[in-house]
Amino acid sequence: MEETTEQSLPDIRHTLVLQAPISKVWEAVSTSEGIAAWFMPNDFQPIEGHEFEINAGPFGMSPCKVIEITPQTRMAFEWGKDWKITCELVDQDGKTEFTLIHSGWNADTITEFGQPHTIVRGFMDQGWNGIINALRTYVEA
Repeated sequence: MEETTEQSLPDIRHTLVLQAPISKVWEAVSTSEGIAAWFMPNDFQPIEGHEFEINAGPFGMSPCKVIEITPQTRMAFEWGKDWKITCELVDQDGKTEFTLIHSGWNADTITEFGQPHTIVRGFMDQGWNGIINALRTYVEA
């Protein structure tokens, strides 16, 4: 058996309770317009297998693929060559518990734009704080 030298890094996980009904949060995470309002411009469609791009600003267009759509519960997509983004929603009597999981981190991997995962992960963890706060502002408005 061949030994692997890859070393996984922990997933980025952010959970918060949004003062918004699950239907509103679901629309924000499962439509192109909703995702653009709090994350990045995109041509997302809520269809498993749909390939789309997000406009990552200075990093250019990033290829993605929808890998899971479970209405009002879970949406996941592959982002670039390494990552998976998962949004999980739980109804809490008119509020919504929202969890974002950014997985696929590996200590030995370099991103498409030449940065090691060990460096990018820290920036992305901080970045997601601002992004999910933008989601909060969007759905609680």
